Amino acid sequence: MPARFLQIHTLTNYPASLLNRDDAGFAKRMPFGGAVRTRISSQCLKRHWRVFDGDHGLNAIAAPESVRSRVAFERFIVDPLVSEGVDRNVARTAAQKMIGVVFGGEAKQEKAAAKKGKKQTVGDQPIQGENDEVSVAATPQVTVLGKPELDYLCQIARAAIAASQGSGDRVERLLDERFKNEKELKKNIQALRPGSLEAGLGAALFGRMVTGDILARTDAAIHVAHALTVHGQMTESDYFTAIDDLVREGGEQGSGHINASELTSGLFYGYVVVDVDGLVNNLGGDRTLAGDVVHSLVHIVSKVSPGAKRGSTAPYAYSHLVLIESGRAQPRTLQNAFIEPVRTAGHVVTNAVAALREHLSALDEMYGKSEARAHAALGADNGFEAKMTLADLASWTRSQVLE
Repeated sequence: MPARFLQIHTLTNYPASLLNRDDAGFAKRMPFGGAVRTRISSQCLKRHWRVFDGDHGLNAIAAPESVRSRVAFERFIVDPLVSEGVDRNVARTAAQKMIGVVFGGEAKQEKAAAKKGKKQTVGDQPIQGENDEVSVAATPQVTVLGKPELDYLCQIARAAIAASQGSGDRVERLLDERFKNEKELKKNIQALRPGSLEAGLGAALFGRMVTGDILARTDAAIHVAHALTVHGQMTESDYFTAIDDLVREGGEQGSGHINASELTSGLFYGYVVVDVDGLVNNLGGDRTLAGDVVHSLVHIVSKVSPGAKRGSTAPYAYSHLVLIESGRAQPRTLQNAFIEPVRTAGHVVTNAVAALREHLSALDEMYGKSEARAHAALGADNGFEAKMTLADLASWTRSQVLE
């Protein structure tokens, strides 16, 4: 019987780095077990996994993409229509009308605010220009839209513009008529669902929340915890200068810039849960595609690093341990193996693995063992069952979805 849940546990060590910053530029942190830990947010991790463009990247999977942007309507509706010879203002009028219908009152409120003179921008581009002419077809917030959804909306705009003979006013009237029955539009968009991933792969994996009634909400099938160090935070202020080469050549001393930033090091515990049934459902019932997703996920979770200050810290590391559990019981984190901060004296990885193994044994003793387990790890056998290479572990994980 296929797994109901897959749990991916990782231990990954990073030397001097600044993996995820807060609004003040310091490393994110979180109190846990009486000690402050360095933290990598789940949003940061998911972002790097989604956009990774190397071997086993999610973008290599044969599935429609999700577009995460405020200007998706500009890029995938306005620009294609303009390339076909449509006047850009007419195309934008059509796109803005559809934004109002698809996203409801929120989009209409933003347009009204712009008409009252309140500056609404995307980057440095105004959403509204003089005389209420649309400058950028943008949504009120970053939205997640599937390429099939955008293609369908572009078809509607194309047909309305053709029927209007290029008149912006007539386009609006035609679209008003077309959108009188919002239930029909909703039905047509959701009819894209069977096997077509109307919201795209990214939404199928990590979910999307929508405020309008036209698009379908998608619950995340992959749940990602914030990664915390297994020990207390280890941090250092990095004082640095930037030398002005031309001034130095003239014999002057000093620097062109002086500053300091925070660097940390640490061994992070990471935790990911795959709701297999939810994933298969989000992928239109395609279990083979779900197997491809988890196969790629094992690779990218283990090898794709987040990190600010890449140019000055090279924050790249592979996991020391990747432990995967497959079963049908409710998942549970193993983070509590590190309520008592792991000793950094000696070998911190060895100490962390021992704490993890002890905690897992205690869970098995109290609740019983209901999961199949396999792992990949650096070094000698560490007491976990079914040790294999990462490639074999990824294949084993795929098999848990397909069986």
